[in-house]
Amino acid sequence: MSRYLLVAALVVLAGCGGGNYSAPRNLDDACGIARERPKYIRAMEQAERRWGVPVHVQMAVIHQESKFVGDARTPHRYVLGIIPMGRQSSAYGYAQAIDGTWDNYRSQTGNRNARRDDIRDATDFMGWYMNQSREKLGIPLDDARSQYLAYHEGQTGYARGTYRGKTWLMAVADRVGGRAQIYRQQLQSCRRR
Repeated sequence: MSRYLLVAALVVLAGCGGGNYSAPRNLDDACGIARERPKYIRAMEQAERRWGVPVHVQMAVIHQESKFVGDARTPHRYVLGIIPMGRQSSAYGYAQAIDGTWDNYRSQTGNRNARRDDIRDATDFMGWYMNQSREKLGIPLDDARSQYLAYHEGQTGYARGTYRGKTWLMAVADRVGGRAQIYRQQLQSCRRR
């Protein structure tokens, strides 16, 4: 009988181990995301209270970085088109935080057990990082476009203006800014209901 209990316990534990890392159904509808994944909105509201970064800005950046997929990774690099050479970067999770910046966040906030595939930790990280961009670079917390540029290029790269020579990145930042405004309007309407 004890062998059956052990097998049953292992089955239950295996079922609890993994997270739901799939994207919400409609990424263009902030209210739909809020209804489908209320945990996401609660995490973003908590980050907004702590760091001041509006929910719609967080949503737009997460949309761009991971499409709300919790275990998102950068694509593999290949030599000669067939030999895998690892990933393009160490970016991982909802916020696509790279190893070094994530380690700085965990050290500076004391959140040693933070995980990039946990929406609460990912949004807290984004709030922390964007708040630093405000303090160091003067970027308003509600300026999704500029916050995204600093997020993508790093604060030093942003200060040097490395993004200026990247027309593709400027176009992406424009889309992030536009999406943030759409999300803001949508969230205002569904919060009134």
